[in-house]
Amino acid sequence: MKKILLLAIFSLLGIGGFAQTATKEQIVSDLPELEITEGINLHIISPEPIQYVDLSTQKLTGDLPTSNIARIKITDAETDQTGKTKNPIHYSVGENIGIITVVGQSFIAQYKAVYRNSENFNTITNIHIQAEDMQPIEFNKMIFSNLELRKFAMDIIQKKADKNPIREEKDFKLGVQLNNVYVLSDYIFLDMTFKNNSNLSYDIEDLKFSIEDKKIYKATNNQSIEMTPIFQLNPNKHLRKNFRNIYVFKKFTYPNSKVMMIRLIEEQLSGRTIEMKVNYSEILKADTF
Repeated sequence: MKKILLLAIFSLLGIGGFAQTATKEQIVSDLPELEITEGINLHIISPEPIQYVDLSTQKLTGDLPTSNIARIKITDAETDQTGKTKNPIHYSVGENIGIITVVGQSFIAQYKAVYRNSENFNTITNIHIQAEDMQPIEFNKMIFSNLELRKFAMDIIQKKADKNPIREEKDFKLGVQLNNVYVLSDYIFLDMTFKNNSNLSYDIEDLKFSIEDKKIYKATNNQSIEMTPIFQLNPNKHLRKNFRNIYVFKKFTYPNSKVMMIRLIEEQLSGRTIEMKVNYSEILKADTF
């Protein structure tokens, strides 16, 4: 495990750095305390993906087992430059052993790690970051957190799907509908419904989005650009009857000579595949909300 954990996903989000915020300054004495001891990992659970974790001293070490959980523990012994163990580290009860900083997509939270005796059976093993411990941070560009994207997607899905979808394709007793397209800031939301009119359940291998040429004269001439949603409301791998979902993309454009291709692919052996083409003109008619 690294002594100082730094996970930077800013390049993926297109973030160059933080803008100045109007939040108050933090003082070490005012930070909430987290008790920690030998032999017990402390798990800090974030409501949104963690972008960065800083451990201020070498007395703390940790990692990110998942995108929204930071795992922290006490360093048992000193190590030299080669990583070999040197002398064991001894701690005293109540000792301040470092500051833990957790940065999410829209907040920063800081805690003061305090040593407690390993014989204390009330030592906390996990905490959820609470709203009162979060300080909001602002980015140079409008970036929405996954929590905010989920809220927007829920607002959309609570609306009734239009009886006349923008696009609809049917095959193999399957149906794919593009109910509507919404835009908010630099985000595009696709409201889609999938229908299975057969008695055979559909196990989804993949749902692919790509930008491709409208006219393909030769297979080698086709320039396909795969697109991956940055967020989807409900990850689902099984389609029994009807299923509606929201897929979110960062803003994109493509010329009239190309189309967005949406492919629903079933797991083998059946391998039923259904495709739908979406023209850019239909994306341009997106609603706001």
